[in-house]
Amino acid sequence: MKKVCNFIARWVAVFVLVAAIISMVFPAPFNAIPTSVINPCLGLIMFGMGLTISSNDFKVVFMRPRDIIVGELAQFIIMPALAWLLAKMFELPTELAIGVILVGCCPGGTASNVITYLSKGDTALSVGITTVSTLVAPLVTPALVYLLAGTMVNVDAVGMFQSIVYVVILPIVAGLLCQRFLPAFTVKAKDYLPAFSTLMITFVVCIVVGHNAEKILTGGHLIIAVVILHNLLGLGLGYGIGRLLKLSRPKYIALSIEVGMQNSGLATALATIHFATYPLAAIPGAIFSVWHNISGGIMARIYGRK
Repeated sequence: MKKVCNFIARWVAVFVLVAAIISMVFPAPFNAIPTSVINPCLGLIMFGMGLTISSNDFKVVFMRPRDIIVGELAQFIIMPALAWLLAKMFELPTELAIGVILVGCCPGGTASNVITYLSKGDTALSVGITTVSTLVAPLVTPALVYLLAGTMVNVDAVGMFQSIVYVVILPIVAGLLCQRFLPAFTVKAKDYLPAFSTLMITFVVCIVVGHNAEKILTGGHLIIAVVILHNLLGLGLGYGIGRLLKLSRPKYIALSIEVGMQNSGLATALATIHFATYPLAAIPGAIFSVWHNISGGIMARIYGRK
């Protein structure tokens, strides 16, 4: 069973890509699944994150505050700014512009920690940045979305804050409590969590793509190009800032990946909850979920060679 789980976790990009293609070609079965199940799926992923957070993840925050601050500033300045600029440059329709901005304003994804490890980067720093960005997301993400998209649509920042608390923070706290009071269960569960998260992400992508397959097929080339460019520019600028600040190689690898890889599942959930009248707003998050796993695997091979 563990070998199967390791295989699933190792080939996450392939699983997500194949699932996206299947749900686009055969959307009916996934279209029948209500989008309301996205939130519980994301909550389960965050619960898994809570099970894996250790005291060392918090120690790095206090032992290396400069590195963490650099990572947080890069995360919450570069990706939101890129999202807004790309939406303006490509004159995206309001629905798609909202989706791209949501992706840019979300915290880093947990997949970045695995990719950093495979890239021989500073994994402790990567986990620290992801942990902090996730914990501050209830305040920072709604504020950034309101700032960047508030002129396009009505942004319920308070409601978005509540959603992130319910979908992200509470499941993480539940995972931490489980880790504290059910240590035997936690130890056993950790071996299966990467595969479980992969399957949950794959399922969410299938639902979003299935519900919007026709629209993606008719006009998805533009948003696919924007999403890919958003991710690649984030990876590149994260790398460039690390080199500019003369960080060590493991640190600038971690910074590059942390900036470029987002919690796109959260972006999809927020789009579904708060922008239901703009159904295409969920598409950039779904496409980002597929693409950043592919680009992450490629970067791991490039960075990991040395």
